Amino acid sequence: MPDHDRVLLKDSPSGGNHTTRTRSSVPAGALGLVAAGLFLAALNLRPAISGLGPLLEEVRSGLGMNATVAGLLTSVPALCFAVFGVTAPRLARRFGPVAVVLAGMAAVTAGLALRSLAGGTAVFLATTALALAGIAVGNVLMPVIVKRYFPDRVGTMTGLYSMALALGTAGAAAFTVPLTQALGGNWRTGLGMWAVLAAPALLVWLLVLLRDPAGRGTRKAPADPGPAAAPETVGPAGRGPAAEATRIRITRSATAWALAVFFGLQATGAYITMGWMPQIFRDAGVPAATAGLLLAVIMGMGVPLAFVLPRVAARMRHQGPLVAALGACGLAGYAGLWWAPAEGAWAWALLLGISNCAFPVALTMLGMRARTSGGVARLSAFAQSTGYLISIPGPLLVGALYDRSGGWQAPLLLMAVLMTAQICVGVVAGRDRCVEDGG
Repeated sequence: MPDHDRVLLKDSPSGGNHTTRTRSSVPAGALGLVAAGLFLAALNLRPAISGLGPLLEEVRSGLGMNATVAGLLTSVPALCFAVFGVTAPRLARRFGPVAVVLAGMAAVTAGLALRSLAGGTAVFLATTALALAGIAVGNVLMPVIVKRYFPDRVGTMTGLYSMALALGTAGAAAFTVPLTQALGGNWRTGLGMWAVLAAPALLVWLLVLLRDPAGRGTRKAPADPGPAAAPETVGPAGRGPAAEATRIRITRSATAWALAVFFGLQATGAYITMGWMPQIFRDAGVPAATAGLLLAVIMGMGVPLAFVLPRVAARMRHQGPLVAALGACGLAGYAGLWWAPAEGAWAWALLLGISNCAFPVALTMLGMRARTSGGVARLSAFAQSTGYLISIPGPLLVGALYDRSGGWQAPLLLMAVLMTAQICVGVVAGRDRCVEDGG
């Protein structure tokens, strides 16, 4: 296992009074591979989802899928992220986080390739779940990889993979249909082609594993699944990182719960936006093609901002003001949709796109609220799994309110209430403390 050099955090005051961290002395070439792997992995964490929506009608027709099952597909991602994501820390302790990310990318590649060959609905759902399982462990372990290899660059590296994630999301939504038409118009080709994008990530993570054997872990690995991004003594008790990780009681930590609820509420807003925003614009008289472009603007804002905001968040001792500013943009966007949805559509899309970037801020805070990579793994799994469970009812409630009221005032009011709650809990989650402190 490589040695470590003690350094001061440059991006982050995440440890409160415990500002000392260590930097892995993994060779610079290996660190370059890890950075490339983070980018490529994140690029593949959403096309399985955002690439399906534009072809859903063709998939339903081709497989004889009923409307109920098709509707279920919109809730399956969050459910899979919650169910499979919680297993990531245990797998990382046993096999090492690099090996698990590699396996996750293999699952994504295989799932995307195999579902394009599915002959029935059951196989299609099973292969989709395989891809989503790989995405789920990737979701959880990306912050762990950052903490392990770049403990003094948490904001920068979180920004890198957040930007790649946004790019993959928007790119798959925008290009799936044109590329499918260019390749002959078959939906199977349109879905299967995204497996080609995942293949390079497999190769890079295999090279990382070969360059850094410690990333494989052991069957009897300690609680911290890799070289700890923490000093030899941590906290008042002066205990090592493995002991510190062992002492964490995630479910008793107010900070962990605040992060979980914050993550869940921002995910709720994102799923509502992806599922319903085009319809809100269309019902206001905006043409369908323009409504699609407005959604692309909302999602596309995450490409530049997802790289900038984590760096800003990592330099703040308290991320509450940033959370509040993003939430205020969301509230302004909802108010605009209430009063003048068509007249100011582009402005509201810009505001909602900014607000939607609470996601990379949440990821940054996951890496800052624990001192060790083992602590980050447990916190990330808890916050993301709990958060994705919280997010499941939101889009369904919006649809039910819309059906019952016949308009968008009641759903928009619900969305504003959820955004207000997101601001409040995000301020709590943004406090400068670690879960190891028991707070």
